[in-house]
Amino acid sequence: MPQETLPEKIVIFDGVCNLCEFSVNFIYERDRSQKFTFTPAQSPLGKMLFERHVINAGQLDTVVLVDGQKAYTRSTAALKIASELDPPWNALRFLSFIPQPVRDILYDFVAGYRYNLFGKKESCMIPGPELKARFLEEIPK
Repeated sequence: MPQETLPEKIVIFDGVCNLCEFSVNFIYERDRSQKFTFTPAQSPLGKMLFERHVINAGQLDTVVLVDGQKAYTRSTAALKIASELDPPWNALRFLSFIPQPVRDILYDFVAGYRYNLFGKKESCMIPGPELKARFLEEIPK
């Protein structure tokens, strides 16, 4: 499928993770210019994007930002997303000065315990009507 049929910035998240659902809502509420579209990793589109960008779909321990032809994971994805949010949240981009391996240690710690700390659902989140307009789950034709 050609990249042109997809939105420019797609956030792929674990649809059964409470922390991930909170993150999607957080991004949505602080993205007044509507730059981001969302898809669960468990959706056909999420799976296809994982394949396209050679991301292990068996490990749903990271948020993924697909920005055009590039995919970002872990702390880099989180900071790239934050840098596009409304002020003051976009100031978090300055945390990029911390070396990626150091940032990813903290990210991996939280990701490794996210179900224990925040819980898990039996099925993917069901967004409200306004947020649903920014969701893609099927592969566009």
